[in-house]
Amino acid sequence: MPQEYSLDEIKSEIDRLAAQVGASDNLLPTYGYSIDGAHPHIDVDSNGYHYVVVERGQEISHVTTHNLDELLFHVFKDITFELACAYELKHRVQHQDFRRLLFQYQIELLSMLSPKWSEIENQEHEGILQEHPYDDHSSIRANLSETLRQQGFSPELAWEKACKKYPLPGKQ
Repeated sequence: MPQEYSLDEIKSEIDRLAAQVGASDNLLPTYGYSIDGAHPHIDVDSNGYHYVVVERGQEISHVTTHNLDELLFHVFKDITFELACAYELKHRVQHQDFRRLLFQYQIELLSMLSPKWSEIENQEHEGILQEHPYDDHSSIRANLSETLRQQGFSPELAWEKACKKYPLPGKQ
């Protein structure tokens, strides 16, 4: 089944959307070829639209769809993640789980492009947080544990004491 959109049309749409979120060219995929290095590329053939990531010659991710919106979601999920990582690093809040700012900013960026995409990604974030809740005390706990080890406590006892003072998420 031939695809409705050509690589040039897809590139044009990605360029348009990338401008809306301020994504630089180095974050955008290549079209029709891979530059490797975990940089995504897009191919179109009779099987659909392909969003592929290759690293060291090995395919590490491959999404095939017949739906342009789904393809664009995958592209911008990755682009907005990269943008959110850079934003979080510049605006890091000491003693706050970095994901708070990263997730919030990624959702803001995606919502500029598509409410549907932001909702899908928000649900994914919620699933991650169910398994791995925010932990605003991780750096404090780690620093205290290190200080206690330097004071002569065994690594196990230092960690136990640090966790008693700053409980792990869900252990309060």
